[in-house]
Order: sequence, then C-alpha cells, then structure tokens
Amino acid sequence: MRRVLFSLLFLSVTLFAQVDYSVMSTQELMAMIGYVPAKNQKAFTKEINLRINSMSDKEKKIYKKNLEKLKK
Repeated sequence: MRRVLFSLLFLSVTLFAQVDYSVMSTQELMAMIGYVPAKNQKAFTKEINLRINSMSDKEKKIYKKNLEKLKK
C-alpha cells in the first residue's frame, strides 16, 4: 500500500512540476535551445527573451549561432 501511495505522490509531483528557467544561467539557457520540451517552450522563450538585452556581445553571438543551428 505504501508503494502505491508513494508512486502516486511521485507521479503527481513530476507531472505538475514546472521548470523554473529564471534560476538558470544564460549559458545554460542557450545550451538548451532546441532541447526544450514543447510544454515548456513558452516559459523558456519568455525567459531567454528577457535576457537578450543584458547579454554581452559574446553571448549574443553564441545565442544567434544556436538559433541558426535550430533552423537548419
């Protein structure tokens, strides 16, 4: 019985858990481009767009390069 309850609790937590992209570094976000699940895409895009203005030139270059890879 405990296993069943534990399994249900674990399953419910994992199904409803949201990824908090705001705690990730800009480099981590850029590395994730193209690998974000569809259900998290909106939150990911929102967070990375918030950071574009504060990116250094080097980070912007890497970001654009990753976007180009995604389009290919």
